[in-house]
Amino acid sequence: MATETITRPAFLSLPKWNQVPETTHELDWADLVTLDLSKFDQPGGKQELATQLFDAVNRIGFFYIINFGLTQEEVDRQFSLCKQVFNLPTEEKLKYRADLENGGYNGYKPLGIREIKNGVKDNTEIYNIPKFTPDYERAHPAIVQEHWDEIQYFAKHIHFQIVRKLLVLFALVLELPEDYFLKIHRYEEKKSDCHFRYMKYHRRSPEVNQQLDNVWVKGHTDFGSLTLLFRQPVAALQVRTPEGEWKYVKPYPESITVNIADVLQFLTNGFLKSSIHRVVAPPPDQADVDRHGVLYFVRPEDDTELVPIQGSPVLERLGYDKALDPATVGLTAGEWVKARVAKNVSRVGREEESIIKGVKARYYD
Repeated sequence: MATETITRPAFLSLPKWNQVPETTHELDWADLVTLDLSKFDQPGGKQELATQLFDAVNRIGFFYIINFGLTQEEVDRQFSLCKQVFNLPTEEKLKYRADLENGGYNGYKPLGIREIKNGVKDNTEIYNIPKFTPDYERAHPAIVQEHWDEIQYFAKHIHFQIVRKLLVLFALVLELPEDYFLKIHRYEEKKSDCHFRYMKYHRRSPEVNQQLDNVWVKGHTDFGSLTLLFRQPVAALQVRTPEGEWKYVKPYPESITVNIADVLQFLTNGFLKSSIHRVVAPPPDQADVDRHGVLYFVRPEDDTELVPIQGSPVLERLGYDKALDPATVGLTAGEWVKARVAKNVSRVGREEESIIKGVKARYYD
């Protein structure tokens, strides 16, 4: 599999990032598969990983990856940059506000623009950096510009050295040609909404947490193909099991948590499960810290039609080759993503919401 060679840039000075200690509380952790990506290029390695993945993704849609080719120092520096971005004055950050109301999300998403429950606003700040191609050039704060080469190196490594391998594994799971998903996730050639993200969940008071029943973000699915979350130890992410139980996603050292998103569920008619997950108030020994996040969102090319894949022996054998939701016929990935972003700005605690062309999204307590 051809991959792009990316030269590691020189590191400029940054404040040292110190992760908070893991919680000492006993939590109900989800039992998730871990894929060792160092096996990918070994003889028989891809098939071994695909076999592991098959059992994981049809049930819960969450898994871990390790040995993905980035050092802990490189990851920590991105968390430090995340913190520096959100430490900027609000008036400076607002210069780069995303056009959220019209389905755009590249740039800055301010704190508290959406009501969660009982008049309580969301506690998240987001800064999204789109693909590093001429189509997506835009202005950025000075701290981002100063470290642009390093951010680009990090994000492109994710796409070319991690995401592309995962897309090959998903093709093998479905017994399709290895490049099947690569052809609809081209980086330079086509427009798509892949993006790199810094995120900050602001701590909340016990009183506000009580108002929210400790749920900061209701259960939801992500919009694209895959989401990659770099390990951070504040225990707040939960995944919903097929039995309807919420279990914590453990922050394993030097891992990335990966979850399947809507597009792969549409394309496989529900065989690949778009994972339902939520964010809750951290346990008491982590309640007084902010939760920073470094993420990468994988989106297919905007013109990808969300219709079931034809020609997968797996989907045909298991009966997943017929359209589960006829409303998705004619709907493209670009339309779906933009509509979900726009609807998400104004959503107020609904359990189900019509997004576009009659296709709905559900939310869970």
